[in-house]
Amino acid sequence: MSEVTTLNVSVRDRVGKGAARAARREGLVPGVIYGNKLPPIAVSVEPRVLWAEMNKPGFSTRLFDVAVDGKTERVLCRDVQRHPVNERPVHVDFLRVSAESRLHVHVPVHFANHDKSPGIKRGGVLNVVAHELELVAPANAIPNSVVIDLTGLEIGASIHLSAVVLPVGVTAVTHEKNPTLATIAAPTTSASTADEAAAAPAAEGTAPASA
Repeated sequence: MSEVTTLNVSVRDRVGKGAARAARREGLVPGVIYGNKLPPIAVSVEPRVLWAEMNKPGFSTRLFDVAVDGKTERVLCRDVQRHPVNERPVHVDFLRVSAESRLHVHVPVHFANHDKSPGIKRGGVLNVVAHELELVAPANAIPNSVVIDLTGLEIGASIHLSAVVLPVGVTAVTHEKNPTLATIAAPTTSASTADEAAAAPAAEGTAPASA
């Protein structure tokens, strides 16, 4: 888990679509803090600050501390609505969390040590089946990513969920007993190369036409 980042927000005195539009006219991104059995709080965020955080790794699994009315709220970003053209944030939802919170999060899967896999070194191809995993984790133990070590894996190897070591208290949500996350497949030959190779023996065995 990464360190908690402090995020500066401003409290909005009004809620609703009209208030959100007003915040956007002022160049701000409207948002809301909700959850943990407390009333929601309307806030606004500087777009450059929010955009910078969104472009850092693990944005959706990182915790933030926001100061609201002299009190610090610990939150997780649950949703960001984007502009359909430029994809800039137009609204953000923050979920309050506590030490007792257990959250469903989607965490990216990363693969390490490609150069230490004999199968990949011999031309094998890593086929990724799961680019992310859904996990249930305590708020203070959300992993930024799940890292799978490819060391020693040969062509034909399959990597299953059972091979993943998750942090204490973190469990995976799956619809299969032991799903496949990735495989190392044999190198493939392009169709044109294969066609040329198949045609070569036939061409060699064809007698030349008589003059």
